[in-house]
This record gives sequence, structure tokens and C-alpha cells, in this order.
Amino acid sequence: MKRSELYLLISLDTLLDELNVTRAARRLHIGQPTLSGHLSRLRELFQDPLLVPSETGRGMVPTERALALRSSLSDALVRLRDAVAQPHEFDPGTSARTFVVATNDSVFTIVALDVMAKVMSYGNPALRMAVVPADDAGLVERMARREVDLFLGDIDRVPDTLKARFLLSDDFVLAQRCGHPRGTGTPDLAEYCALHHIVVSSRAGFSTPVDTVLEKLGVERHVVATVPSYNQVALVLSQTDGVASLPRKLLQRYATFVDLISLPFQIPSFRLAMAWHPRAQSDPAGIWLRDRFLEIGERAKSTKTDLD
Repeated sequence: MKRSELYLLISLDTLLDELNVTRAARRLHIGQPTLSGHLSRLRELFQDPLLVPSETGRGMVPTERALALRSSLSDALVRLRDAVAQPHEFDPGTSARTFVVATNDSVFTIVALDVMAKVMSYGNPALRMAVVPADDAGLVERMARREVDLFLGDIDRVPDTLKARFLLSDDFVLAQRCGHPRGTGTPDLAEYCALHHIVVSSRAGFSTPVDTVLEKLGVERHVVATVPSYNQVALVLSQTDGVASLPRKLLQRYATFVDLISLPFQIPSFRLAMAWHPRAQSDPAGIWLRDRFLEIGERAKSTKTDLD
């Protein structure tokens, strides 16, 4: 392979990731016929089809030769990009970096919202931050390709292949709208179970880890509604006499119209961590981003958590 044909390896890396010529061409910002030409040249170079049409008629399937190339090719291209593009320092006032953070809306509200505000505070339109769902099965691979900078979530769910740092722990409390007819006292276990509970589920599931705790206590609560987003719970609480048991730091964002009350039983604390790929360990921009989350974590540790 000639040095002038390096672009073919970039095309192959993208094709192996997308397994679809149309999507790969769109991601590379080239035409589909051009990418098809790249694939033909690659097949000549490697003396292998590399990618063949799927039997389902949708997408393509890599050959054994392509699968053997995939990991080492991706590693080599990442190292090459680092060698030619790695800045010696990071200046948020002038950088054109786009940070991508994978998390759910609860963790976004607890910590990432403040970091997003910090990013925006520099008034630099080229400095951007995107938040994406954290339930992608290919998350680690995307982080290896530098498509995702940071994962935020339960420390027990951090993949072993990532580097991680504990940020904060949060306890669970009961939330209800201000002026709720039951008053603001802590309910006993029987009253708690009889209340109308709202839970978060993307699949209309009416059971959560809270219900697992209650089952061990030999009781069952009355769950009447589910919503797919944690932040939608606050909207439901504001319009109904429903209640919810969620992390305190999430619910504190809605303290103007929601009362927070101690639970009549113990739930293990939620331990939040951030995680990044080892390839991003020395990236100045990545270090800057992680430092911002560490600041939020330190601030949260010094915040009073006792209920009024």
C-alpha cells in the first residue's frame, strides 16, 4: 500500500463500523459511488472480499480477514490521529472541541447540567457539549474511537475496560407536590405503600429496585403510573397527588414545587462515577472535562443533605 492510499484504511475502518456503504459514506462525507470504489481497491489490496452482502438483504457482513483487521486497524488509526492532532494544552475559550457525554437524564440533571452550563459560559460557539443515552451496547467501542468522551452512571455498572473515578453518592427520598393533602410528615411503611407511586420505566414496567427492597420487607406499594424520563416525574407530581422515591439531588432541582420527605425504610445509596477510555487518559481536553465533573462532585459532598 502506498502512503498516498492511507485514506483507504480510514474508509475500511468506517465500513467495518457501520457495515453499510450508505451510512459509511455519509459519515465520511463522500459519495456512495466513491466509497464503493474504495472498497473495490481494498479488496484488491487484501485479496479478500472484506465485506459481503448480508443474507437478509440489509447491510453487509465482514469476512474473517476483515474481523482480524478490525481491532488493530482501529487502534492504529486512533494512535495516528493522536499523533497529528493532540494539542499541548486545552483552552476552552478558543477550542473547537465537541464533548460527548453518555448518561441518563437523572444523572444529567444531578451533575452534567452544571458542566454544560460551564461549557456554555465561555461564550465560545465552537466549544460544544452533547449528551447521548448510555444504554448503547457498543458504548465502549465508541469511546475507543473517541466518539464518546465520558460515561456517567452507577459505579457498579462501569465496564471493566474503562478508567473510572467516583464522583458522589446520593440517597433516596420521597417526593410529593407542595400542598399535598397528606401533609409533610414522614409516612409509616403502611401509609407509604398505600400512596399512589410514579416510577420511571422505558418499557412500561411497574417494578423498580425500590420494589425489590419492599419485597424483602414483606410489603408491596401501589404503583399507578410510569414515565420514560426521570425529569417527567416532577411534572406528574406537580399535577397530581402521586409520589415518587428518587435520588435526592435530582429532586432538589424541583424544590420550588416539590417537598422532599424521608423514607420509612432504607435504600442503598446511589454511587455515581465517571468513566473514560484509557486512550483518552492524557487528552488535555478530556482532562479538563473530567476536572469539571470532579468540581461538581466535591461541591455536592460539601452540600448539606439533611431534610428540613
